[in-house]
Amino acid sequence: MIGAERAPLADVRTIAVLRPNALGDFVFCLPALHALKQCYPAARLVYIGLAWHAAFLDGRAGPVDAVAVMPPTPGMGMQGDADPRAVEAFVDQLRAANIDLALQLFGGGRHANPFVRRLGARLTVGMCARDAEPLERNVRHEGLVNRRLQLLEVAALAGASAWPMRRELHATRDDLAQAARLLPPESERPLVLLQPGATDPRRRWPVRRFAALGDLLAGQGALVAVNGSAEEGALVRELIAAMRHPVIDLSGKASLAALCGILARSALVVSNDTGPLHLALALGTPAVGIYWLTNLIESGPLRQEGHRAVVSLRVHCPVCGEANIKTRCAHDASFVDEVPQEEVNALALELLREGGRMDLAA
Repeated sequence: MIGAERAPLADVRTIAVLRPNALGDFVFCLPALHALKQCYPAARLVYIGLAWHAAFLDGRAGPVDAVAVMPPTPGMGMQGDADPRAVEAFVDQLRAANIDLALQLFGGGRHANPFVRRLGARLTVGMCARDAEPLERNVRHEGLVNRRLQLLEVAALAGASAWPMRRELHATRDDLAQAARLLPPESERPLVLLQPGATDPRRRWPVRRFAALGDLLAGQGALVAVNGSAEEGALVRELIAAMRHPVIDLSGKASLAALCGILARSALVVSNDTGPLHLALALGTPAVGIYWLTNLIESGPLRQEGHRAVVSLRVHCPVCGEANIKTRCAHDASFVDEVPQEEVNALALELLREGGRMDLAA
């Protein structure tokens, strides 16, 4: 069947959820995970993911009870050569857990749905593209949709129709301790984190504009830090070099746990559409997100408190003029460079005022 709410399954003891992908994608599925845990509070929820999921979720309160680290598997977009024997042993391990309910939240299901069907669950539910093998209950995977809502629809097909409207993640003591090793002692100055990078260069707001925003906020009394992966170090240093005020360089220094602690301490995050933005919003940190049109449709958060979005409506590549909605051209030019400086500045100052962290001049 396609997309309709269903009653909860009786006597559910073990739930398996397949979603072995990146940070932002994990945050997108948190509402569905919370909905499942609220519907089946006594069930053990096993997240089928990657090594980073296991490390990040170890000892962390939330809906996930255990992580099963998936070996490289054909069609799952994972690094490393697939070993059929390792995959078979992994499937046997999961089958031995006597899974009652298995959910495919990874994608269209061409490869993921056959994998989920092998787990021997009493009920399989998930997303299904037109050319994919269906599960017992399916949500159509196609078009531009809000991914969080789509994953909640999958949970509703498994009987989990109510999502608790609350913070989705909490920083741990270890997160905060790791953050403290990278930041100055807490003070009256509000911490603002800038995130100038993004995996897709088309989603990057110009560095010079991030620098101008950083100088504005630092001039008003904020402590500004700039985050990025080790690979984004040059980008971060370019931003810092363009600023007049001192700034904290976090590029390549913060583990995922430390980043959680930094975000929890931050009064504001200003970021391109990338994983740390979604992590900040899941932790309840106010954030200004800079989005390209289609990305806001797909990745906009469900809880809007503390979230401000600025959106570029550009459709055509500024280099070749080709539309980048259904296909991607070969160029990496920014699709969000037309987002006005003044709009981002105003939203950032507004969020800081609302948080009561700065007594800003009018």
